Amino acid sequence: MAVYKREFQRKRFPVVEKTAGVTNYEKLAENALANSINHLNTAYGQKLSGAEGAVEFRDEGVYTYDNQGRRYLDCLGGYGIFNVGHRHPKVVNAVKAQLDQVALHSQELINPWAAHLASQLAAIAPGDLQYCFFGNSGSEAVEGAIKLARLYTGKTEIISTKNAYHGVSMGALSATGRDVFRKPFEPLLNGFVHVPFGDAQAIEAAINENTAAVILEPIQGEGGINVPPAGYLRKVREITRKKGVLLILDEVQTGMGRTGRMFACEHEGVVPDILCLAKALGGGVMPIGCFMASAKVWKVLEPNPTIHNSTFGGNPLACSAASACVEVLLEEHLPARAAVMGNHFNNRLNELKERYPEQIADVRGRGLLIGLEFTSKELREAVQVELFHRGVLVAGTLNANRTFRIEPPLIITESQINFMVDTLEGILKDLLSGEIGEIEEVKQISGKKKREKKSSVGKAERKLAPVKSGAAAKNSKSAKSSKKSAKGKNSRSER
Repeated sequence: MAVYKREFQRKRFPVVEKTAGVTNYEKLAENALANSINHLNTAYGQKLSGAEGAVEFRDEGVYTYDNQGRRYLDCLGGYGIFNVGHRHPKVVNAVKAQLDQVALHSQELINPWAAHLASQLAAIAPGDLQYCFFGNSGSEAVEGAIKLARLYTGKTEIISTKNAYHGVSMGALSATGRDVFRKPFEPLLNGFVHVPFGDAQAIEAAINENTAAVILEPIQGEGGINVPPAGYLRKVREITRKKGVLLILDEVQTGMGRTGRMFACEHEGVVPDILCLAKALGGGVMPIGCFMASAKVWKVLEPNPTIHNSTFGGNPLACSAASACVEVLLEEHLPARAAVMGNHFNNRLNELKERYPEQIADVRGRGLLIGLEFTSKELREAVQVELFHRGVLVAGTLNANRTFRIEPPLIITESQINFMVDTLEGILKDLLSGEIGEIEEVKQISGKKKREKKSSVGKAERKLAPVKSGAAAKNSKSAKSSKKSAKGKNSRSER
């Protein structure tokens, strides 16, 4: 038999080749930016962290550290993941212990951790919510909730709100209320109607004979941390009961103590028919999502329990982390702490708003879910970038480009809050005095006359806007100037 040889172009298989004294993670960190740009998405080169070469290296408590030794006060909290802090010892130890027992379940035998966690959530959930289904994310939780509502009612239409954000899967995206996310993927699921948030009468007017459910965030997160008028949830609950329509509350971002109660709906004593959880539920260690319902609603799943399922949903590692997270929230009284620290944070920010009324448009939120709205998108970007350079992490909200969110771990202290607000005020002072840039919009907002741009010869001008090119940013004068400013104005002793 003839054997023919053919030359193939060979690709280099990536392996971790480390020198003595270097850990695998250190070696991975060295190549993280290039690998991210080449094999995840080129957009990583446009991120501020990418331009600065800041690779997440270590996390603990309320701080995260990059591979260059810089420390950041985490006021972003992974978009609401780290309610109990980064790497809480009790949560980490629970997962480590479970690895020695059962990592992923067989699917056939009873999974004790899923059963235990479900009983814990039933004990702390509002009203008669009793049964749980576990998935891996908030999108999955919303997806399951929509399916359950349609299955239970036999109806197909869902009422959501404008500027809502419920996830990225096709069902959850259909409930999301912003065209920039929806349009590229249309046609989406039929039967979704979007009404203004905070308007209970608009919901009542939209209900018809084919309406299965209303889905709401108690506070819109990606919409810009929008808090509805007092009594809104209670009124919607009354309307849905009167009309025989289910109420789904998406507490993926507001749940697990974030707003000062274990669940945000508890502020108005509202019990939904279906409740969605995720993000912080995993204790900042494991991904897990969940939707819950009463026994009355859940009964529709009894004839065919596998009509909705998830291979990795409810796995022992994720459930052990979530169980420990629930215990930490209760033992350390973190929902109450969120109320107290959130009150202090809001007071400090409102004081800042009074001193800078032409720069800060609004401060809103509840507990430690806070939105800080500026008077322009450009100013918000400028402040957010400079906060990064001075060691504070925040992020914009997807549906409101003048607002950034503040969602620190619930264990944040008063002194750490003061550091963040003082840093923020220092940035505003420097922006208005011209110390750190000449943004046209900032000068207009401050009421100052426009000055002619100075020649850049012999003087590097800082550019406070998202970096456009990762490769160019490393060598740009803007990036160099930003680093110098950050080092000069923020010693590590301040943190």
